[in-house]
Amino acid sequence: MKRPYLLPLAVLLACGPAPTPVPPPAPSHEAKPMKPTEDPHAKAVEEVARLRKLAAEDPLLAPWAGPYGGVPPWDKAKAAGFPKAFEVGLALLLAEVEVIATDPSPPTFDNTIRALEDAGRHEGRAENLFGVFTGNLATKDVQEIDREWSPKQAATYDKITFHNALFARIAAVHEKRAGLPPDQKRLVELVHEQYVRAGARLDANQKKRLGEINQELAVAFADFGNKVLADEDTWIVLETKDDLAGLAPSLVDALAAAAKERGLVGKWAVVNTRSSVDPFLQSSKRRDLREKVWKAFKKRGDNGDKNDTNATIVRIVRLRAERAKLLGYASHAHWRMSDTMAVDPKKASDLMKKVWVGAAGRVKEEVADMAILATKDKVAAVEPWDYLYYAEKVRQQKYALDQTEIEPYFELGNMIAAAFYMAEQLYGITFTEITGKVPTFRPDVRVWEVKDKATGAYVGLFYGDYFARAHKRSGAWASMVKGHESFTGTVVTPIVSNNNNFVAAPTGQPTLISLDDARTLFHEFGHALHGLLSEVVWPGLASTPRDFVEYPSQVHEMWVLTRPILDRFAKHAKTGKPMPQALVSKVLAAGRFNQGYATVEYLTAAIVDMELHSKAWGPDDKLDPAAFERDTLKELGAPKEVALRHRLPQFNHLFTSDAYSAGYYSYLWSEVMDADTRKAFDEAGDVFHKPTADKLRKYILAPGNSTDRAEAYRLFRGRDPDVKALLEKRGFPTK
Repeated sequence: MKRPYLLPLAVLLACGPAPTPVPPPAPSHEAKPMKPTEDPHAKAVEEVARLRKLAAEDPLLAPWAGPYGGVPPWDKAKAAGFPKAFEVGLALLLAEVEVIATDPSPPTFDNTIRALEDAGRHEGRAENLFGVFTGNLATKDVQEIDREWSPKQAATYDKITFHNALFARIAAVHEKRAGLPPDQKRLVELVHEQYVRAGARLDANQKKRLGEINQELAVAFADFGNKVLADEDTWIVLETKDDLAGLAPSLVDALAAAAKERGLVGKWAVVNTRSSVDPFLQSSKRRDLREKVWKAFKKRGDNGDKNDTNATIVRIVRLRAERAKLLGYASHAHWRMSDTMAVDPKKASDLMKKVWVGAAGRVKEEVADMAILATKDKVAAVEPWDYLYYAEKVRQQKYALDQTEIEPYFELGNMIAAAFYMAEQLYGITFTEITGKVPTFRPDVRVWEVKDKATGAYVGLFYGDYFARAHKRSGAWASMVKGHESFTGTVVTPIVSNNNNFVAAPTGQPTLISLDDARTLFHEFGHALHGLLSEVVWPGLASTPRDFVEYPSQVHEMWVLTRPILDRFAKHAKTGKPMPQALVSKVLAAGRFNQGYATVEYLTAAIVDMELHSKAWGPDDKLDPAAFERDTLKELGAPKEVALRHRLPQFNHLFTSDAYSAGYYSYLWSEVMDADTRKAFDEAGDVFHKPTADKLRKYILAPGNSTDRAEAYRLFRGRDPDVKALLEKRGFPTK
C-alpha cells in the first residue's frame, strides 16, 4: 500500500482504488451508532481507549520495544497478521480523528493540528512494516492482502478528508494562523492546502464519486505493481559457454550464481532486472542474445498475457483525469504539481526542452561513432540492444577505458564503507554494524547504528537490503521506517533503509558492481542521509516537494569519483591496491561520455509521462499506451536507437501510486540544484569543505519541509540554482 502525500497525519498512509467501486464494509471494531442523547465526544474517547487496548496486544500495531527507542519487530511480523492489524488500526485511526472533530472546545492549533499530528500511530506502524513486505517480500499472499486492503485504506482516508466537522476546525485554525510561530503557521497552511486539494470542499455527491475513484485507483495501483513484479521474476537462460562470449569472469560468476539460485545448475541466468541486464548488453558479443535479453526487459508488462498492464494503465489515466476535473484542475499534471517547486507543468516541460536539444544532438554524434564499428561487424544499423555494446567499444577506443578494467575496484562492501566515510567527513556521523543484535526481515539484511562522532549521541538506525531475489521489486529505493520528530517533548530518532538489486557473487567471492551501480548506491544513501539528519519537529513537515526530494540523493553521487573515496576504498578485488591515478584520469576524462544516451533515455520517459498526464482525457477518448508512446516520441523527434528508460507498461514510478505521476521530470529539476551544489564544492576547492557541508546540512537536509525549499536553496547558495551548471555537468552547450 502506497504512501500518499495528501493527509498531514503522522501516519501519512496510502490511498487506494477498486475495480468495482463499492465502499468496503466497516471494520467490526468500529463504534456502534450512537443514540441522539449520547455525547459524541465522550463516546469517541471511550472508543479510542477500547481500541488502544486491542492494538497494544498486536505486535504489528503496538509501540516498538527494544533498544534504540524501539526497533521494528521483524521477528513477530507475519503476512497473515496484517488483515487483523489493519482492521483494528484503521478503526482506531477513525476514532482518534472523531475525538478531534467532536471536541466541544473552540478549535486551536493544539486541539486540532497538533492532535492530528499525533493520530494514527498504531496504524502507521503496521503500514510501515507492510510497506517493506510489499517492496521486499511481495509473495502471493502479500499481494492479495495489498489488493484487498488498499481500497479499504482509501475509504478510511476519504472519511477523514471528507469529514465536515474536522475540516471546519482546520479551516478555523487556518483563518487565525497569523500569530502562530513560523513552523506551526507553515504546518497549518500545508494541512489546510492538502485537505482542500484532496476534496474537503466538495459537495456530498462529488465526495462520493471522488471516494469511488480513490478506491478504484488503489486496486489498480496494486494490480499494476503485482503484474510487473511477476514479469520481473523471470530470466533468460544461457545454455552453453558460447552464450558467454564477451562477458567478464565476474559477470559470468554472477549469472551462474543466479542460475543456481533458480535450480539451473550448470547454466547461467540473466535475471530480468537492470543490474543484470545492462552489464550483459554492454559486453555480450552475441547480438542475438542481446536482442533477446533487451526485448524481454522492455516487454515487461506488455506481453498480452495475464500480466499485461495496458488495460490497467488506461483505467488509471482515465480515473486520474476524472479526479482532476472533479477537483477543479485542468489535468492530473496540474493537480499533481500544484504543491511542487515547479507548480506548472509548462515550467517542467520548458526545462526538459532546454536540455533535450543538446542531448538529442549528442546522440547523433554517439551513433555516428558507433556506426563505424558496427559496420565492421556487418551490422547495418545500430538498434537499441546494440547501443550499450558499441558505446563501450567507442569508450575503449576514445579513452582506452574498458569497463571490465574498472569493475574490480568497486567491491560492494568497500563501496558501502565508502558511503559511510563520506557521511563522516561531511556531517560528522559514524556507522557501526550491529547486524544480529536487532531483528531483520531477512537473514542477509544488515544493520548499522548511527552516532554523532563528536558527542557520541545516538542518531538513528540504517538497514541495508542489497541483493536481487524473487518477490523483491526491481530497481533501488530508500524507505523511511520511522521519521524524526520532537513535538511531543520526546525526540523520536529515525530508522531508514536502502534497498538495491545487485547480483550477488558466488559464496566466497567478492561482489563487484559497476560504476553506475556505485553511483546508485550513493544516490540511495543520499536519501537515507536526508532522513537520518532530519531535525524536523512536526511529522507533517517531513515530506519535501516531489521535485526537491531527489536533490539530496543526486548530489551525494558526486563523491563516488572523488580522490579521497577512490584512494581509500577503490581497492582492486584481487591485488588490494587502490585504483591507479592513470585509470582515475581515464575515468574522469570519459565522465561525460555517452551522456546523450543517458539523458535521452531518461528525458523521453519523463516527457511521455508529462504529456500523458497533461491531457484532459475524456471518457470517450481512445488511449492506446503503445500508440501514445510511439506518437509522442515521433513528435519529439526522438532517436530510434535509444529506447525509453521505462516504457509505460512497466513504469512503476507512474502507476503503483500517484507519487511520481506527472513527476518523473523531478529528477532533472533536482539535478539543476545538484549540479549547482557540486560547483559550490568545486569553488571551495575541497570535496569535504566543512563550511559548505555545514550549510548543506543546515538548510537543505535538516529542515525537511519546515521552510520553503526555494528559499532554503537561496540561503544555502546565496542565489537561485543556475541551469548552466547542469548543462556543463552533462557536457551540453550552455547557450
